[in-house]
Amino acid sequence: MARIGYARVSTIDQDLDTQLARLKAEGCGVIRSEKVSGGSRAGRSELATLIEFLRPGDELVVTRLDRLGRDTRDVLNIVHECDQREAFVTVLDPHVTTRGETGRIVMTVLGMVAQLERRFIKERQREGIDRAKAEGVYRGGKRRIDRKQLFAMANAGHGVAVIAKSLGCSRMHVYRVLANEREGQGVGSELGPAG
Repeated sequence: MARIGYARVSTIDQDLDTQLARLKAEGCGVIRSEKVSGGSRAGRSELATLIEFLRPGDELVVTRLDRLGRDTRDVLNIVHECDQREAFVTVLDPHVTTRGETGRIVMTVLGMVAQLERRFIKERQREGIDRAKAEGVYRGGKRRIDRKQLFAMANAGHGVAVIAKSLGCSRMHVYRVLANEREGQGVGSELGPAG
């Protein structure tokens, strides 16, 4: 039986240190982390690896439920996958575990709250953008990576993993930027190997 920690933040400029320290303090011998949105399971390779690694009696630990996911169905699917492996899910704040039936019910309710919270955040963000546009002060979001450097590295034959590490972003982000550029301008440069 092992305690296995999972930490997640949504963007590359957010800090994982607090979550990692808490998971270590809780006795997690293995901890995986990633910087990717919790809105869906897409691109969350570290979480997928952890779930595959789970053995009967193991415990997947997260600091808060929204670190596991912000969509109720995704959270319940993760809990179900852990159940299939005879493993448990534990949320530290507030403390909830799927070891008992009550914990599963609470986890479902918390998942619904996390999804609602995400919806409210998006609505407030949209209202703020609409208001800024109406006042003529909206300039759009700032790009988080140097796209010129990304394209230069790709055209020089560097692999996606090397580009992502150099720019401090995920491989999925590099793939997305390159795919959007190709669709928009017909760029046809080939990428080197993923390493």
